[in-house]
Amino acid sequence: MVNKSSKKSKKRKYSTRFEKNKKKYYQSKTTTTNKKLFILLLLISIIFNINLLVNNISLKTSIKTLEKNHKKEVETLKNEYTNYLFLGDSITYFYDLENYFPNMPVVNSGIISNTTDDILDDMENRVYRYNPSKVFILIGTNDLRDKKSPDEIFSNIKNIIIKIKENRPAAKIYIESIYPVNPNIDEDSVEGRKNSDILKVNKELKNYSKKINITYIDVHTELVGKDGNLKEDYSKDGLHLNNKGYDVVTEVLTKYVNE
Repeated sequence: MVNKSSKKSKKRKYSTRFEKNKKKYYQSKTTTTNKKLFILLLLISIIFNINLLVNNISLKTSIKTLEKNHKKEVETLKNEYTNYLFLGDSITYFYDLENYFPNMPVVNSGIISNTTDDILDDMENRVYRYNPSKVFILIGTNDLRDKKSPDEIFSNIKNIIIKIKENRPAAKIYIESIYPVNPNIDEDSVEGRKNSDILKVNKELKNYSKKINITYIDVHTELVGKDGNLKEDYSKDGLHLNNKGYDVVTEVLTKYVNE
């Protein structure tokens, strides 16, 4: 009886030690597994973050590349549209631009008898469709013929400028002074135009050009005589220029056409 009890006791003791070791084994295995899982998750996190970083750098590089390409396209478009548009009335219409500016992309958008209202009513055909990089504006003398006040003329020219800026913002705008007239040559041709009114409009144009940072070109000073009239050598009718008059105008404008 004693032996049996001893055997049972030994068996129980062995069984208890086995269970104890088994428990330690599984605890150790669980800890090892948890460590491996933690390391694995850490590695996944590191790889994920590296990918994010690489992708972010790649995205920034791509954006910079796109920006550079966009700038190149804009410059290309500017080079493709290098029309130098001369906008005005008969004085512009009779200006032989291709002869005076050979091999230059000049466009003559002058129409006989035009006023500022005529241009404002047809900006698409007179300006926008040419996609000009430069616009030379000479208009207003026929408005004086139609008895518009200097303030009305200035207001209309101002609106022409505003519309060009809104619709063709890349275009550089040049405002020419209205040319003087000479009623002593042919009073009928001059028809209601007064040099005193021309000077008033020119003064407003000059001040406005300075205010909005566009170029005002004073051609008037080069064409006017000591008596305040258009020099007789430059015109046959007191209003329109002859070749000699256009030579003077070209000498003044060449600097701005070439810049």
